[in-house]
Amino acid sequence: MLPLRLLLVLSVASYGLCIPQPYDSIVVGMGSAGVTAATILAKAGKRVLGLEALDRIGGRVKTVQFAGGIIEEGAEWIHGTQNSRVYDLAVQNNITVIPQDSDFLIFRSDGNQTLMPVYYELFNLCLEKSEYTTNVSYESTGDYLTAEIISYIKKNHPHLEHDKQFIDEFLDVMNLFINAYEASYDWHDVTTRSTAEELGGHLHTSWHKFGYKTFFELMLNTYNNGPGLQNLDIKLNTEVTKIIWPKDTSGEIKVVCADGQTYTANNAIVTVSLGVLKERYNTLFSPELPDYKITSIQKMSIGLLDKVILNFPHKWWDQNKIYVMIEADKSNDLWFTRHGDVSTPLALDTALTIWLAGEPAKTAETLTDEIVQQKSMELLRRFMGRNYTIPEPNGILRSKWLSNPFVRGSYTYDNLETPKYPKARENLGAPLLDASGTPRVLFAGEATNPLHYGTVHGASETGYREAMRLLNA
Repeated sequence: MLPLRLLLVLSVASYGLCIPQPYDSIVVGMGSAGVTAATILAKAGKRVLGLEALDRIGGRVKTVQFAGGIIEEGAEWIHGTQNSRVYDLAVQNNITVIPQDSDFLIFRSDGNQTLMPVYYELFNLCLEKSEYTTNVSYESTGDYLTAEIISYIKKNHPHLEHDKQFIDEFLDVMNLFINAYEASYDWHDVTTRSTAEELGGHLHTSWHKFGYKTFFELMLNTYNNGPGLQNLDIKLNTEVTKIIWPKDTSGEIKVVCADGQTYTANNAIVTVSLGVLKERYNTLFSPELPDYKITSIQKMSIGLLDKVILNFPHKWWDQNKIYVMIEADKSNDLWFTRHGDVSTPLALDTALTIWLAGEPAKTAETLTDEIVQQKSMELLRRFMGRNYTIPEPNGILRSKWLSNPFVRGSYTYDNLETPKYPKARENLGAPLLDASGTPRVLFAGEATNPLHYGTVHGASETGYREAMRLLNA
């Protein structure tokens, strides 16, 4: 989140075929949803223009070379292998993606191991319970898991029932862990009434040495120096500032860009993130969006999940472990200890990824690399220094998804407002029709997927959905 970036730029530079206007479709945003929609339409013979504000393709997928290996600053996993557009495309092209299983290791900052067996019991309990939150009597995931934890302690470890320090410590670390999974700011804002569904098969499959960028290269026909797609123009570093669409049946869609250029087409597919829509919906569209769509934008939530990736001269930790750390000292405001967990990227075994969600991630984005590296090393040595000899890192890489003006967050989650607005995601994804009922402005992106939001395959599904809507129309 950059030699690989340069490769991506070069791979799309060949698309500059200057297809005569008007285009059939303009796709705004070339992440998973946008590239899926654009390539399907182009392969169907439509003249397509993809406009991307960033200097690369991929959106919240960002593969970079780092320390001689591959690092994902954004999306890292293929979440499920059954009925997955991402996994299926890899298999169809004989690309081996690797499932990754990891065990958890828990550390306390004071090194006290006395209650470690109880920590593992409770941690596994929460992992199990968090997968099945439908039809429970609690509104928030935080309330539900807290009740389950307290009930388990009363039944199985009654001597800890009134140990407030122990209970508070564990609740705090589980809050951080859930936030790192949901990209939420607090587990009490995550609803138990979510409609989310997981795909079948292994939920953590890695692109390994190929990188997630391969998914886009396969769709764009640029993998292994492929020639690209003849009917697709892609313009990078092109920020869209206005989408003007006719409510009547006359005229074309006009897409105005910050560089002064205006492009026209029969229709446009908007795939920008919910974070960008929240910031720009009142200026981006003319005529303005209908109230039902504005309500969805305002009521839905996009969270923040960042990575701090440190590379070391050698691997000094246990491979394929996920480290969970419990802070015993609450007397200081140790924001850098408030992380989700620490893990190892499969494609670079000399690196560790520190996952930061919510407010700690927001804080870290305001700091320099030097300070973040210093605090990250304090974190590792505070929790793991008794067990390992930890050298100084020789490289740091970090994401800043909230600070990026063309992203403004990591991915969406279902908040406590969701049960009151059960059709919010469908409404966000509904097309704007002209007087004849023809789709003129369409919407895609993970936020518009009611079942598989927050995933690359979910975003791709929505790009397919909108492309087929146009082709079927």
